[in-house]
Parts: sequence; C-alpha cells; structure tokens
Amino acid sequence: MTVPEGPGPHRRADEPSVVPVLEVGGSHVTAAAVDLDRARIADGTRRRLPLTPGIGPEDFLATLAEAANGVLAVGALGARTDGGARMDGGTYPPRGARPDRGTYPDRGAHSALGGYPAVGAHAALGTWGIAVPGPFDYARGIARYHGVGKFASLDGLAVGDLLTPRLNPRPTRLRFLNDASAFALGVRLTAHPGSRRLVAITLGTGVGSAFLDRGTIVEDDPRVPPEGRVDLLTVDGRPLEDTVSTRAMTAQYTDRTGRPVDGLRELTARAAADDATARDIITSALHALGGALAPWLTAFEADTVVFGGSITAAWPLIGPPLTAGLSHHTPSLARLTLSARADGEDQALLGAAAFAARSA
Repeated sequence: MTVPEGPGPHRRADEPSVVPVLEVGGSHVTAAAVDLDRARIADGTRRRLPLTPGIGPEDFLATLAEAANGVLAVGALGARTDGGARMDGGTYPPRGARPDRGTYPDRGAHSALGGYPAVGAHAALGTWGIAVPGPFDYARGIARYHGVGKFASLDGLAVGDLLTPRLNPRPTRLRFLNDASAFALGVRLTAHPGSRRLVAITLGTGVGSAFLDRGTIVEDDPRVPPEGRVDLLTVDGRPLEDTVSTRAMTAQYTDRTGRPVDGLRELTARAAADDATARDIITSALHALGGALAPWLTAFEADTVVFGGSITAAWPLIGPPLTAGLSHHTPSLARLTLSARADGEDQALLGAAAFAARSA
C-alpha cells in the first residue's frame, strides 16, 4: 500500500480530503476527522476516551463507538451537522440537506462526517481508517490478542463486523492497520516526505514497528523481520518483549527493589531522579533493543529511523543506550540519525487517514 509523499498536492483527485479515523492504544481510543489537504486534525473533532487492558468485548465496542459517533456528530470545523441548534441561535441543516437547501441523492453522495461536507467538497464517503495494535487480523478486522499481556478478553473478536452497525451513519468500509504503521505513514507524510526507507519503532506497552519503502508498508520481505514485527525478535533466546516492554521493565524493577512502579512514565521519572536501579534497567533494555534492531536496519538500508510511544518523553535518557546498542552491533549505524516524536497520536491519526483515503 503506497501513500502520497506529502499533504495537499500529492493527493489524487478521487481521494477524500477529510477522513474519519480511530487510533486505539493500550489505554485509550482517540477518534478524529483528518483534513488531508492540510495534513492536520480538523478543529474540534478529536475525542479521546480511556480503555483498560482488561476491558471486555462489549465495553470495548461501546467505547470505540462512543468516540467515533462523537466525531460523526461534529463537522470538521467544529459545527454540528445533525440539524441541531447553533450557538448563534440558528440551526444547521439536517442530515442529507445541502447548504444550498438542495438534497444529496443518497447517503453515499455526501460526507460521512455529517449532512454536508464541512471542509471542501470531497470528504470521506463512508470509509474509516482504524489504527490498532497487533496482533490483529487487519484484513478481516479480527483481534488476535492471545498471550500478549493486553486485551486478552478481545481475542477472536470480530471488531469490524461488530463495530460497523454501531456507527451512525453506518460506514461502507472500515480499513484497519497496525498502529505503528499508521505512525510511520503519518511521520513520512508530515516530516519525511523524501525518505526512501523509513523505519518507525513505538515503545510503550510493547514494541511496535513499521518498515516503509518509498511509502509502501513492507511486511513480507527478507530485509525485515517476520511480518515486519520487531516484537517477534529475540534477545538471548527470549522474546524481545521479555526485555523491552512496560511489563518486563516494571516487573524487573519491583523484583530488584521490592517497590512497585506504575508504568514506564514513573520508571523513567525515577531514573531521571538518579534512581540507579531504574536507570540500569532502562539502559540495559534499550541497549538490548538497539542490538536487536541493528541487523534489520542494516539489511533494510534505512535512511530514517523515528521512535514514538510513551517512553519517548524521556528521549535524553533512552536515546544514548539505544544508539550504543546499535553501534555496538554495527559500528556504521553510529552515523544514522535517530529521532523521537512526542506527537505520536497525531501522527498515527494522520497515517490512518492517508491509508484509508488511498483505499477508499
């Protein structure tokens, strides 16, 4: 799947300019409308709701639908499009009515964001882009969370089939993609449009990854790990996420100190405050990650490597051991520039929209 090399002019004439999207994380779901002409989240459309790792199927679907329907009830400029009252005392046209008082011939002929196109005349015709963490059957929209320490009760859930009828208006298509792939597509769209081979790594609950060759997601290729998934790699014969993940790093800290720690944010804060144990755990884990990534970055001939996820807020702490791990394995990688993005959610939303627009 190839996405345009930049916002605005690179979008094909038959692609929607405004696309509704969902981004599912380990602790939240965010819905928004993305204006691809401007490569930005449309004003007033972002809706973020909490999720818990142990959430059940019904609550999961209800939360996604609530977030999504909150976007569908709001035009891309923040105006309601369901015939409701405006703040100036007037009313917005009812669904199906055009601003010129004409009507659309059918639901598919107007914006999925409401009764009339809120930005431009070419908004999404019922296609959603949905970024979700793996393992997930993206083509069929089915969760595969078995033995991964998150969303266990959702394993086997047909998210696509069960979410579609809960959205109003009902979309014609849901396009799922990996959250790290969405992040990579967004970063390339907004910050690295000229990148030939971009690798994105997300660090949070687990390790996510995406490999882009000229904007194409690469998953089945000898230059990348199986399925393009870094989390399938091993360190000293054990799964990578037994070393580099929220679960592994916080458990190791508790084992060594007898003190609980609430996630990576607190662990990195303790390391920054000169907690030697926390710093040692983070340094060892990120050095190991660098060693695991090195042969694949070399094989892929990456020219751009971008990190996202909650732990990137502590980039001054994690960047040096990560770079050291890379260069220890492959000295030439010391010349490779690594960067971190603190706006990972925005980038994933933009990438999901670009993916859905090209697939619409």
